[in-house]
Amino acid sequence: MTRRLFYISLGATAGVLIVRKLTSTAQSFTPAGALANLADAIRDFGANVREGMSERETELRTGLGLDGTHDIIDS
Repeated sequence: MTRRLFYISLGATAGVLIVRKLTSTAQSFTPAGALANLADAIRDFGANVREGMSERETELRTGLGLDGTHDIIDS
């Protein structure tokens, strides 16, 4: 009896998880889901671009001596 109850609950849990996964996958193929995925991709791209710009600006400032480390003039 205990074994049968275990397998019934295991099957029910697996069924719920599969249905939820299939529902979320199907949602991503709808126009609203695709638009949400596109918006996330654009947001991530923008964040990556801003991060790269910041890194490049730091590199340029260091290379040109504008980072504040060369403010003291040697006499």
